[in-house]
Amino acid sequence: MTVDLPRDEPDVDDRADGRDETPNERADRNWLELLQELRVMQTGTQILTGFLLAVAFQPRFSDMDELQRDLYVVLVALSAIATILALAPVGMHRALFGHRRKPDLVRIAARIVRIDLAVIGALTIGVTTLIVDFTVNRTTGIVALVAALVLVIALWLALPRVMRGRRRSDVTGEE
Repeated sequence: MTVDLPRDEPDVDDRADGRDETPNERADRNWLELLQELRVMQTGTQILTGFLLAVAFQPRFSDMDELQRDLYVVLVALSAIATILALAPVGMHRALFGHRRKPDLVRIAARIVRIDLAVIGALTIGVTTLIVDFTVNRTTGIVALVAALVLVIALWLALPRVMRGRRRSDVTGEE
């Protein structure tokens, strides 16, 4: 995420990260970084949504069992939610434009992006599971689900946590 310094530490110098910027400049920079993240997320979501919408019109769609169809409907709903979440910060920006609320917008948009990442993670895991389950078998689909879940947790949660811990020890000199 693009949050530079923890906001719950009021005594932290805003320039401790080496940037000499005003709060408004920082908000502008963070907003641009959030928009770039949203562009990447939106592209992935559009691809998954397009895939899901095309599936329903394929001849073999009727070959899906009840569990697969239920999973499909959940995935379509997740896709819609991911799209709505990715567009929310843009809509908020339009509504707040010119009201000098960019720091608030950045803070709330960063939260929305975190939620959207969780939805996109679930969507990606679900699509992978559905494809493998339908094309191979249920057991292999469950293996794919577990493998995708482990990868998302490892790369999206564990690795950033490890990196944050290393950054702290680098700054404090602790190991």
